[in-house]
Amino acid sequence: MWIPVAGLPLRLRLSALAGAGRFCILGSGAAMRKHLPARNRRGLADSSPQLLPEPDFRNPPRKASRSSLDFKRYVTDRRLATTLAQIVCGKPNRPPHLLLECNPGPGILTEALLEAGATVVALESDKTFIPHLESLGKNLDGKLRVIHCDFFRIDPRSGGAIKPPAMSSEGLFKNLGVEEVPWTAGVPLKVFGMFPSRGEKRALWKLAYDLYSCSSIYKFGRIEINMFIGEKEFQKLMADPRNRGLYYVLSVVWQVACEIKVLHMEPWSSFDVYTRSGRLENTKRKEVLELLQQNLYLIQMTPRRNLFANSLTPMNYNIFFHLLKHCFGKRSATVIDHLRSLTPLDAADILMQIGKKEDEKVVNMYPEDFKRLFETIESSEDCTYKWLYDDTLEDM
Repeated sequence: MWIPVAGLPLRLRLSALAGAGRFCILGSGAAMRKHLPARNRRGLADSSPQLLPEPDFRNPPRKASRSSLDFKRYVTDRRLATTLAQIVCGKPNRPPHLLLECNPGPGILTEALLEAGATVVALESDKTFIPHLESLGKNLDGKLRVIHCDFFRIDPRSGGAIKPPAMSSEGLFKNLGVEEVPWTAGVPLKVFGMFPSRGEKRALWKLAYDLYSCSSIYKFGRIEINMFIGEKEFQKLMADPRNRGLYYVLSVVWQVACEIKVLHMEPWSSFDVYTRSGRLENTKRKEVLELLQQNLYLIQMTPRRNLFANSLTPMNYNIFFHLLKHCFGKRSATVIDHLRSLTPLDAADILMQIGKKEDEKVVNMYPEDFKRLFETIESSEDCTYKWLYDDTLEDM
């Protein structure tokens, strides 16, 4: 049967429309995870799927005020800039990609990228730097364009009118002459920059939702992300069962979605730190000094061409996310215990099909195992319904 979708949020409508007879909707308390407290109902009828709420990307973290922790890192060493430009641009004889550079600031890296033959679109959120960046593009025949834009605020979910430095991907890419290409085609453009010094996890989640739903920048194809990321978040992103203490949902989400390569490692101290007003940050501050002891990793995240080759699609990806969040909500449990709360299918048979034993634990499952688990359930013909949902699930 079809599930009513009138009035549901977009992501719930997408999953409900993904196919008939896929959900068995349970009432309050059914398939409840006993180790987690019940949450208030979300105001939807029991005839509608109760998926995990989307993360709220609008509000900054509550741990500290923006004014005390909101600073940016810039490449100001020309030798480092040259090294990074050579890494990102690749071999000289390769056809150049259009390169979106996020928050180039003083433009040292921008100059190196241009000298390496790149065609650069500088997306700068701080108006202070824009006049200088524009001066770098003189007499370069359009090799450099400067736009007042914050890459991490493209297609914000706050609603209402979008004002710079926020911007819509449709408007930005239309202005740049970038057209949509099939997912199985080549990489249409590259993005280069640094994840926000505070809020790396939030940025990763937003990009993950956009990637799996083929929306925002990923509506235009397999955009390649080249970003510097902090040491702690990098270790968690790359973790697997061999690093159980760091292994979590985002580890699986990104390793399933992308081929991830480490291009370069650089000490935090190699970058200059500026406040929101553009002045050099006082490095005597405790939180900055702690970060200076760490490394930054330049990682390349290229979406896999075959990500949607089987049963995982932009229409049902949020059920995959739900599966992962459910499992990692009690990571010490066995997979079969979670499956009994997630699907009416024979959990033991599902595990056997993917070559896993009944005592397999969540933390022993590699990212590709979770994808095969999801796709095996999605493609099963043993039951009319594929998934069970309750109304007590919360975001993690």
